[in-house]
Amino acid sequence: MQDHPPYLVPHPVYGHLEYVLPISAKAVIDYRGRIPLLRNERDEWELPGGKVEAGEDLETTAVREVREELGVEISDLRLAHAWIYPITDVRHVLVVAYATVCTSDRAPRLTHEHRELGLFAPDEIAELKMPSPYRTAIAHALRLPAVD
Repeated sequence: MQDHPPYLVPHPVYGHLEYVLPISAKAVIDYRGRIPLLRNERDEWELPGGKVEAGEDLETTAVREVREELGVEISDLRLAHAWIYPITDVRHVLVVAYATVCTSDRAPRLTHEHRELGLFAPDEIAELKMPSPYRTAIAHALRLPAVD
């Protein structure tokens, strides 16, 4: 029996414990002055995005996941925030969030992956049920200078 959580593994040479985490790329999207958020199975609002696939970089993951989850294209990705999120006591994930803009003419749409899609003005975010790191990512994204 191991005496440490499964997301920590011994370094192969030095023996100290290191994180081994899945990585998720998320997007804080400016869609006509509103931020698309998705309601998940825990009844919380979250940013669109998802797990990095083998061989994929973070930005490519964010673009792909937004296309899959919302049916829109994004561009001008800028790092907004990163954190380790404890999903459960034994499962953590590294989340990297990007500020970005929607470049599609069509509106974001809801897919089978989530319960609800909301388009929120920045001043509506504080009242939503969501993990605090998402609020931090949104706040950081809103403070970044606009891309020319």
